[in-house]
Amino acid sequence: MEEGTSDNDRHKIRNICILAHVDHGKTTLADQLIATAGGGMVHPKVAGRVRFMDYLDEEQRRAITMKSSSISLHYNHYTVNLIDSPGHIDFCGEVSTAARLSDGALLLVDAVEGVHIQTHAVLRQCWIERLSPCLVLNKIDRLITELKLTPFEAYTRLLRIVHEVNGIVSAYNSQKYLSDVDSLLAGGTAAGGEVMEDYDDVEDVFQPQKGNVVFACALDGWGFGIHEFAEIYASKLGASVSALQKALWGPRYFNPKTKMIVGKKGIGGGGKAKPMFVQFVLEPLWQVYQGALEGDKGLIEKVIRSFNLQVPARELMNKDAKVVLQSVMSRWLPLSDAILSMVVKCLPDPVAAQGSRISRLIPQCEVTAENEIDKRVVEEAEVVRRSVERCDWRDEAPCVAFVAKMFALPVRMLPPPQVGEVVGSFGEEGDGESDECFLAFARIFSGVLSVGQRVFVLSALYDPLKGESMQKHIQEAELKSMYLMMGQGLKVVKSAKAGDVVAIRGLGQHILKSATLSSTRNCWPFSSMAFQVAPILRVAIEPSDPADMGSLLKGLRLLNRADPFVEVTVSARGEHVLAAAGEVHLERCIKDLKDRFAKVSLEVSPPLVSYKETIEGEVSNMLEKLKILSRNLDYVEKTTPNGRCVVRVQVMKLLPSLTKVLDESADLLGDIVGVNSAQTVKSLETQRTNILEENENPAEVLKKRIMDAIESDVLDRNENDEDHAEKCRLKWLKLLRRIWALGPSYIGANVLFTPDIKAESTDGSVLIRGSSQLSEKLGFMADSSGSNLVADTSSNESQVLYMDAARLESNVITGFQLATSAGPLCDEPMWGLAFVIEARITPSSGQYDEFETHQQSDQYGIFAGQVIATVKDACRAAVLKNKPRLVEAMYFCELNTPTEYLGPMYGVLSRRRARILKEEMQEGSPFFTVHAYVPVSESFGFTDELRSRTSGAASALLVLSHWEALLEDPFFVPKTEEEIEEFGDGSSVLPNTARKLIDTVRRRKGLPVEEKVVQHGTKQRTLARKV
Repeated sequence: MEEGTSDNDRHKIRNICILAHVDHGKTTLADQLIATAGGGMVHPKVAGRVRFMDYLDEEQRRAITMKSSSISLHYNHYTVNLIDSPGHIDFCGEVSTAARLSDGALLLVDAVEGVHIQTHAVLRQCWIERLSPCLVLNKIDRLITELKLTPFEAYTRLLRIVHEVNGIVSAYNSQKYLSDVDSLLAGGTAAGGEVMEDYDDVEDVFQPQKGNVVFACALDGWGFGIHEFAEIYASKLGASVSALQKALWGPRYFNPKTKMIVGKKGIGGGGKAKPMFVQFVLEPLWQVYQGALEGDKGLIEKVIRSFNLQVPARELMNKDAKVVLQSVMSRWLPLSDAILSMVVKCLPDPVAAQGSRISRLIPQCEVTAENEIDKRVVEEAEVVRRSVERCDWRDEAPCVAFVAKMFALPVRMLPPPQVGEVVGSFGEEGDGESDECFLAFARIFSGVLSVGQRVFVLSALYDPLKGESMQKHIQEAELKSMYLMMGQGLKVVKSAKAGDVVAIRGLGQHILKSATLSSTRNCWPFSSMAFQVAPILRVAIEPSDPADMGSLLKGLRLLNRADPFVEVTVSARGEHVLAAAGEVHLERCIKDLKDRFAKVSLEVSPPLVSYKETIEGEVSNMLEKLKILSRNLDYVEKTTPNGRCVVRVQVMKLLPSLTKVLDESADLLGDIVGVNSAQTVKSLETQRTNILEENENPAEVLKKRIMDAIESDVLDRNENDEDHAEKCRLKWLKLLRRIWALGPSYIGANVLFTPDIKAESTDGSVLIRGSSQLSEKLGFMADSSGSNLVADTSSNESQVLYMDAARLESNVITGFQLATSAGPLCDEPMWGLAFVIEARITPSSGQYDEFETHQQSDQYGIFAGQVIATVKDACRAAVLKNKPRLVEAMYFCELNTPTEYLGPMYGVLSRRRARILKEEMQEGSPFFTVHAYVPVSESFGFTDELRSRTSGAASALLVLSHWEALLEDPFFVPKTEEEIEEFGDGSSVLPNTARKLIDTVRRRKGLPVEEKVVQHGTKQRTLARKV
């Protein structure tokens, strides 16, 4: 397909992406590579400043990348398909796209700022997608010009960064990496050191002597690996290139007397000895920089003569020393040659890469064929999987491709139709009125894809063995055009073979976000991509003019297809809700809606923040609470309107670790219970754990996690009392045998336990016992006492009651689901609670029928409905009785600021109810790094306020971290003598944050809010009203 590459030689293709923290130089590096190997699309003089891959107006205005885009480069008869990706956490969906379509990754790290939170995230993405990474330490020039470090200090810093990155990768490979994003950075350098000590027997991934590390200055266009300097010094030192390459990094020293390379012990001179990397690499660089900036033309001319550089005299005569320096350095150590030679040498070709990535792309499915048809389907699907594994590029091989995302492009930017190209409607709706054309960003993994070919479009839920029931997950489509992506341009191609990355037109009506393309129905779909965060920022959108509602709906459909990470839903109140990853992402979505897709004026609501509800839980008296739960001592009692059913509900807070396991294992629970997870975008944590255990039984995996969580939590809280810890553990194990259901949506973080039936009633009532089927599914031994057998009674009345009790079990569960999905404080889901519902039914006064008595109606309605409503009300009342608390989502915030702006930064954090975790000064720089937790509800406008208060000097990155309960009582009123003495009649009580948040949500949902016009009548109100 590509010029310069034989179609039959897939070994000369490299598919790579550039990954890094925001502002570490990804697009600048891409500019330099395009200037050298892009066929003249970018002139070398403007490379690094034009930001060729950022062709959107919004990207140029904000100076950040917002989407992943591809370009094809040619270097020494190799074709390099380069994908530039965003570094901002709001656009992490685009990073997932780039990683899925690539075989290798260039990981950039700023030599001044070092490893940041997004560096951890992109390394995790590499590990999940089985990519081979190379390391580029960028902005080396800042160590000389800004920080003014000595060569040895610079070497120490570079060594520390390489060790830290290796430590992260080692932790991933050992599968012991901490999942909490704030824990990753809590230990700073020390944590990295500890990781290295734990896994020092494993070979480091990034080793400059292996050639997979490059030191660069992307803005000025120079860079080098160890190999370049080894070739320079090989003849001078009389050593082989390979020996020098091993010696130019690490504790290796050159003895000028013996002309030998020795270790630390073999060198004399005490502490004056310099490592060879300092002596032969960094010191010459420092001399060139300092000589050029100080106007030493003799030194510059010496470098030009020594290396026979072709530098135009006009550039050398420039009065700006930086321009002269750039001209000399970019010719002495050209960046593109260093990077692209490393890519060709160290990163795998599609054939090798797909063999190692196949378990991630198409996981092995262990199925047993029940008949000949199934056997044939399984065999053909296995043939397709083997073709993907081998990257089979023959014409007769089954064609398989993966579409990572759909992206919208104005029709005017498409190349004119070629001879033989299928010409049709460009618009997504098929009416030709739309100005946007949807293209599929795809990679071919097997076979040949041609224009006009008909392929099957498979969704992630497609199963070739289920036949007719899978019709909604498979469609047939015709490929109208194919393009080779060249940044903002497109080049028409007729066909593409395995290993190529292309854009495809004609799939706009068939694919929403991503899909698998296959020439055969009998193909397993590719596994879903893993995302780092979920779209948590939600706003309601409506047109300014109600007559434009049709245009808005069409625009929302287009936006939902064009953005891989956005979510468009309709709320229970009928609002159109747009969910984005963060403020920058949301702003871009709103702008695209107004200017491109809907083209109408919009009204955007304030952000809709999600909360959860729980109760106050004292962990110190856990054993007592477990005993109370088992003895039915503390409960709330409600009776159905007709008096036939009495419901008693007890509630207790779950262990935090158990709540976290249930919260993160929604997908596994969905597989076990048989319910689809409500999370359309899976969190990376869930994806990661599912990948680790992909060949194991989900129930066994989840059971192990639950047991580990309980044991670790109990032991942590009772370190000094082993007997107490053992009693708590046994109590929890006993309870786990009585799990009746989870909620809300049957997969939530709330547990319903079956009632204890030891105490039978003497008033003739019958207990709705429930069943411990979920405990059995999870692998816990079901409690024998919980078996729901109808008692052997001769009375017809008792038999009917027992049958009624059995039929009403589902109604009790429904009431529990309704209660946990809408708590009593502000109708938000409950979180981390354990319920025991004891419902007893008594005989009715009327005649008994053997069938469907629970569906019989009286003046209060159907009995089953009464049970549902009573269970729901009892659960909510039990929560209200046990000191309810609001739970809010928290961001982990990483801030970087110069020392002089620490005061304003802390002022912004304190106004946002932030909690500082750690603050440290970056070694060798004037910057402070601060880690904090910021509530999501307080994060809106946070970055803008931070920039304005610090004159743009401070930067912040927010990542969704965890849920945290507000300790404040929303119903606090002074009652005790001490409280009355401190707060008086309540007029001196500080503003109640929890109550304020609850009232805000209730007001938004249209629920009643208790408000007083005059809060405190005894307090005088003056004109100033500063109180």
